[in-house]
Amino acid sequence: MTRILLQYVLPLLLPTLVFVGWVLLTRRRRAGQAYAWEEGPWFWLILAGVALLAGVLAYQAITGGSAPGGTYVPPRYEDGRVVPAEVK
Repeated sequence: MTRILLQYVLPLLLPTLVFVGWVLLTRRRRAGQAYAWEEGPWFWLILAGVALLAGVLAYQAITGGSAPGGTYVPPRYEDGRVVPAEVK
């Protein structure tokens, strides 16, 4: 679950969270003025989130995995416990 959050959800939401935090911080400085959320840069935030997600996935694809040519051994049940999958 943590891996899913870090690899997929966080990169998509991070630009929007930074923007909302910035708006909330600057609104406190300018008291009395309401921010028009409908006029926000939503297209660019979504585009930045997708670009960040693509970068994370590309990094994971390049740095992760195992060496080619290995033999995949699926998970198995031995002596009352599950032995995780591995590549030998």
